[in-house]
Amino acid sequence: MACTLDLYTDYLISSTGQTSATGLSRLFDGQLSHDQVTRWLSSVYLDSRQVWGHAKPLIRQTERALEADDFAVLIVDDSILEKAHTDPNALLCTHYDHSLGRYVKGLNFVSLLYVAGALSVPIAVDLVEKTQAVTDPKTRKVRQKSPLTKNEMLRAMLRVAQQQVAYRYLLADSWYASAENMNQVRELGHDFIFALPTSRTAARSEVARGNGEFQALDTLVFPEGQPLRVWLRGVAEAVLVVRQVFTNKDGSQGVLYLVSSDTSLTWEQVTIIYQKRWKIEEYHKSLKQNTSMGKSPTKTVETQANHFFSSILAYIKLEKITRQLGIGHFRLKAMHYMLTKMAA
Repeated sequence: MACTLDLYTDYLISSTGQTSATGLSRLFDGQLSHDQVTRWLSSVYLDSRQVWGHAKPLIRQTERALEADDFAVLIVDDSILEKAHTDPNALLCTHYDHSLGRYVKGLNFVSLLYVAGALSVPIAVDLVEKTQAVTDPKTRKVRQKSPLTKNEMLRAMLRVAQQQVAYRYLLADSWYASAENMNQVRELGHDFIFALPTSRTAARSEVARGNGEFQALDTLVFPEGQPLRVWLRGVAEAVLVVRQVFTNKDGSQGVLYLVSSDTSLTWEQVTIIYQKRWKIEEYHKSLKQNTSMGKSPTKTVETQANHFFSSILAYIKLEKITRQLGIGHFRLKAMHYMLTKMAA
């Protein structure tokens, strides 16, 4: 018996503990050797092209079933799979986690998620691999960096996605809300809804923008429940900004600014569409808890990358199965665990 991608992704979905070549071999009572699994992980080459190939049939099926007034969105975000105790290399190294506000050691990846109806699948995934040495001109210390920034990765993904899927909006948090990203989305014929930091500045008119008269968002007066039409520095077209006040769990109040290139939207429409961005948080959670992403003892960049992309493909397989059964990823995993316990 040979190790295959289908066999390996099934193993990742079914496993509830550490995943290893030895563990997979034991399931087949010697019919599949430890060495066969190790050779497969070392020799196979998995990347974003396989992600699209596995996601495409589900997307085409969903596109055919969409109602006339339904639409797809793309969501971009990055995440870090923390691996504090694994030996560092170009792939598994120190990254800044902007959600935590600190550096962590792990594997950093950027995903472009397609969401339409009940379907949420990645169509492109890129790994942040720090292969370039850079010397700080002041301290003379050498550090490693990725050849591409995460925003450059996004723009490359969008150029490929243009040939693959139809979508109406790109959704993202403030990390990706650069003028260059906004302009590219519009040049490709789509709209965006991004979060903005309160420090971002805007001009109240095109003339004011030309005169350099910009104000911080938190100094602008927003009509109650209405978007504000403004001009952002470096963005070609006028945009809408909405101010959303929310209550935190501790009772304190927070403010979220959202920007949309679709100036026909109401305040309610902007906020409702942006809520779909939560789908990528659910995707990250399922990846890390249901596909054994962080449970492999692989040591080399090649085997770590292949295991990682196998986990992405296992997620797409989970999405296909759960859509057929009408249940969620976590419930399917729990059901499998219970059946395994009963059979033991």
